[in-house]
Amino acid sequence: MTAKKKDHCMSNEDLAQKLGVMPEWDLSDLYSGRESDALKDDIAWCEKEAKAFAEDYKGKLADLAQSGDLYQTVERYEALSDKMGRIGSFAYLQYAQNTADGECAKFMGDLNEKLTTISTPLLFFSLELNRIDDAVLDKALADDPTLGRYKPWFDELRKAKPYQLEDRVEELFHDKSVTGRSAWNRLFDETMSSLKFDVDGEELSLEPTLTMMTDKDQAKREAAYGGLVETLGANKRLFTHITNVLAKDKEISDRWRGYEDVADSRHMANSVEREVVDALENAVREAYPRLSHRYYKMKAKWLGQEKLNAWDRNAPLPTSDDRIFDWDSAQKMVLDAYGEFSPRLAEVAQPFFNSGWIDAPVRDGKAPGAFAHPTVPSAHPYLMLNYLGKARDVMTLAHELGHGVHQVLAADQGPLMADTPLTLAETASVFGEMLTFRSLLKATDNPEQRFALLAGKVEDMLNTVVRQISFYSFERAVHIKRREGELRAEELDQIWLDTSRESLGPSVELNEGYETFWSYIPHFIHAPFYVYAYAFGDCLVNSLYAKYQQSEDGFAERYFELLKAGGSKHHSELLAPFGLDAKDPNFWSLGLGMIEGLIDELEALDQSR
Repeated sequence: MTAKKKDHCMSNEDLAQKLGVMPEWDLSDLYSGRESDALKDDIAWCEKEAKAFAEDYKGKLADLAQSGDLYQTVERYEALSDKMGRIGSFAYLQYAQNTADGECAKFMGDLNEKLTTISTPLLFFSLELNRIDDAVLDKALADDPTLGRYKPWFDELRKAKPYQLEDRVEELFHDKSVTGRSAWNRLFDETMSSLKFDVDGEELSLEPTLTMMTDKDQAKREAAYGGLVETLGANKRLFTHITNVLAKDKEISDRWRGYEDVADSRHMANSVEREVVDALENAVREAYPRLSHRYYKMKAKWLGQEKLNAWDRNAPLPTSDDRIFDWDSAQKMVLDAYGEFSPRLAEVAQPFFNSGWIDAPVRDGKAPGAFAHPTVPSAHPYLMLNYLGKARDVMTLAHELGHGVHQVLAADQGPLMADTPLTLAETASVFGEMLTFRSLLKATDNPEQRFALLAGKVEDMLNTVVRQISFYSFERAVHIKRREGELRAEELDQIWLDTSRESLGPSVELNEGYETFWSYIPHFIHAPFYVYAYAFGDCLVNSLYAKYQQSEDGFAERYFELLKAGGSKHHSELLAPFGLDAKDPNFWSLGLGMIEGLIDELEALDQSR
């Protein structure tokens, strides 16, 4: 065991050398450190300004709307939002760099409590705005162009009007969030980051264990699977409890507010109609046999198996390109792909690489996975990666960089309208990934490697569309059943198995222990029902890319306008210039058709080999 462990360590050191020097965050653009005078000054300013804001405006908003003086309230509220967002972003990002560090965790916890306390006096603002007569508010927006610019924000705010509660109840919900959902989220994060998985004698954290599930060596994949099963199984009681508590917490909130469906609050936050999401879910589920079932049957044959074991589902093909892409190569590949589409896109992306905006290396205690944090418009986004040099890691870089570019371009909308609804938030990320994939495919001459690249892309799309809709179906079933009472671990396991079998099909064996894999999906904890945004975004980008291939003239300009809009326009308005409409059933057919077309291409290539 000792010798084996040493070999693994040597392997990790060799990998680090191959990857080269990778960037880490420089958070000083937010604050120089936890003891920063600027941070202390900003906290003090927020405390003072929040109280002054409430004293100046509480109970007076209707009169200010009548007199045409409402804009000053929005201006001050927006400035407060930016400053508080900067503080909260710094607290979270320093924590994400090392979730195992007790000081980082305490600092984030203390600051979150302070921000909650500071923001409590501000709750009246949105509640009172929604009590203004619609005709009065509409006239105020029409008469004052500076205020009228915020009409999209007011429109979104007013959608919450039927679901808002009496002021004191809203304050209670707000104050108790620190010891409620936020606390359970933190428990999940810290537990998951501290877990170790025994993989062939070596203890690994979650990220490298999941990465080993895509290794060419079947024995390593199976060992990683076994490590996941053992550790997740040992902690299933805790994850079951966290899931039950958070599902009940959401049910209480939904019941008090009057939401009918378990996902209605997410749909409202996403500015998307329930029927649009239902159409997406139905279209993807109906396509399971044509997409995932068909593909995994083909893949089982390619790997010489009757059925794919769970640890073989994402296995690379024997002919796949297993090169390690060092960091500099990955950067060049992605920027070149962006630049080929539009030099401006590469120009916006460049600062991420030389300004401390990316944290790329894998480290113990670092948050797993990858994300793009927008912070606030007065600063800039930060990208989190766990880069291990595989082709999929390059695609992850392209994906998260797309988010970052989107967030930079939307920043001009300001703190209240820069955030993009989740249904469109994946547009630039998936589009950037597609550009990078097409560039890599174009540069690959070897037929077998091209075949493997196409297969890898199909798998990524299946994981983005089919798997995420399966996750959405799982969440719906869990939250609906939770309304009847607490769920046992065995019930969660069974729902997971049922939805997985439906989506993956008969050619994938769900081996013993697979039933526990629901427990490590962070989106179920952090953002219930977020997952359909990935499928929405992928189908949207497939449709957009099809339009791009049909006519490149003027496409880039329209694309930039879409990204710059942030959350200031509804998806129907943003898609109209491209001739797309998410309410049209053909919209989903176009997006799913691209995946099916790639599977057709793979089948034809396979028959000709």
